[in-house]
Amino acid sequence: MKFHKEGKPVIIESFLINGGLAAIVVFVPFPRFIPYFFIPVFLFLFLWSVYFFRVPERKIKNGDHILSSADGRIVAIEEVYEGEYFKENRLQISVFMSGFDVHVNWYPFEGMIKYTKYHPGKYHFARHPKSSAKNERSSIVLEKEPGKDVLIRQVAGFMARRIVFYGRPGDSVKQGEQLGMIRFGSRVDFFLPVNAVPSVKLGQKVTAQRSVIGYFS
Repeated sequence: MKFHKEGKPVIIESFLINGGLAAIVVFVPFPRFIPYFFIPVFLFLFLWSVYFFRVPERKIKNGDHILSSADGRIVAIEEVYEGEYFKENRLQISVFMSGFDVHVNWYPFEGMIKYTKYHPGKYHFARHPKSSAKNERSSIVLEKEPGKDVLIRQVAGFMARRIVFYGRPGDSVKQGEQLGMIRFGSRVDFFLPVNAVPSVKLGQKVTAQRSVIGYFS
């Protein structure tokens, strides 16, 4: 298993902070129970920061379908008005990522990037529907062919403090190629054509690069 390049500074910082705090509770004459309680906490926080930035090696489920870009759980399947790019009703499918899910994101199908935009914003809990419009977020429109396009929105959550995406308008990308990542709990929204056919249900656990969330009609 590999670790994401965005995580290296965070892992080093976590090691220094948690290692330093562990040294303090060991060498400062605190009551006996203090080291026994806090050292496992510091170790857990460091190991979690390492685990969070893992990049699993997976066999991509290639095909004429729309893959999930994120690991997580389906929290929304509904028709909504998308006012940023398409300015029309779209089928929204949203995946919520917990702090223990892989937070790397991948492209759901092969196509060309038509539009990207970063939006600064708040850090509300990512399960909340309004987080898609009010939180820090990025928008990427990927087109397979005319009429078969999706707006992918990376949404920062309560703990997230950085969104990364690598594509630029005009780039051609492959299905399952890395799109970027979001640091800590967050969500990814997909705005599909209203005639797209969803293949997931609310509460379903999905895996990036493998789980099919829908099909173009």
